[in-house]
Amino acid sequence: MRVSARLAAAGCVSAGLGLLVYAGFVRTAAGQRWENAVLAGRARDETPTAVHQADRVLDHITVMSLGSAVGVLVVIGVARRRPALTAVAVGTVAGSLALSEVLKRQVLGRPDLVGAPPHLLHNSFPSGHTTIAMSVLSGLTLIVPYRLRAAVVGVCSLWATGVGAYTVAAGWHRPSDTIGADLLVLTVACGLTAVLARTGRVRPAPGHRHLVGSLLVVVPLVGVAVLGLGTGGLLAVGALSHAVPAWSGPGPAYTAGHALAAGFSAASTLALLTLLTLLRHCDLGRPRGSRETRNAGPAHRRAL
Repeated sequence: MRVSARLAAAGCVSAGLGLLVYAGFVRTAAGQRWENAVLAGRARDETPTAVHQADRVLDHITVMSLGSAVGVLVVIGVARRRPALTAVAVGTVAGSLALSEVLKRQVLGRPDLVGAPPHLLHNSFPSGHTTIAMSVLSGLTLIVPYRLRAAVVGVCSLWATGVGAYTVAAGWHRPSDTIGADLLVLTVACGLTAVLARTGRVRPAPGHRHLVGSLLVVVPLVGVAVLGLGTGGLLAVGALSHAVPAWSGPGPAYTAGHALAAGFSAASTLALLTLLTLLRHCDLGRPRGSRETRNAGPAHRRAL
């Protein structure tokens, strides 16, 4: 299967999973009760210092900081002379954020199925803060040169994963909001990069694979993803299935929600790396027939 087809299929799968998350947590009484318990557990278990720290991190995500991040993407793209890739990287940020706002405000409502108090009725699916963090990470993953990708992703993934977890810790979002945002960004990134691939601008990268750098990024992300999804998923399934009724209480629910938010952000980053760049030794935005593409070797060209 060609890269463009794989990316398009991955985008469709991500979109489908996002709708399942919305249907399961927002449109069912059981899902609403559990996420309300997450917010209740956060209010009970988090210390004022931890909440203040979460608020400080999230407060730095402003229109000005978002504009600065987009400016960095444009500068890198112009310096590399990759106009099509620059459009895809910036489009991933702008498209993800615009789609997030439209879905949250106009399309994906939150009906009250459990008689929740008024302060729990506002719709926040998907999370705008998580969308910004993950889309900026995705844009950087796309736009930076292949040899710098491991270092850039390694640093920025810590920030993006932290933002997803902090939105729950600060009580700004429910776990499903952050998961939905992760899947939304992955959908947009895969869709736009599939278009790039169709024009012949996803090519084999010249030179050797940087396996050590890749492992330094992938191994910590795998650890966060496995620990977060494993712990959070086990607690959530035990609560929602009533297999362990005690786990539906505010404390375990908050632990599960916090872990799921961090774990899914890490898993989404891994999915993006696997599909697009780091593990496939791909160079993005370089037209077909360039000197670097010709030097990449027939085996790599056939894989794309």
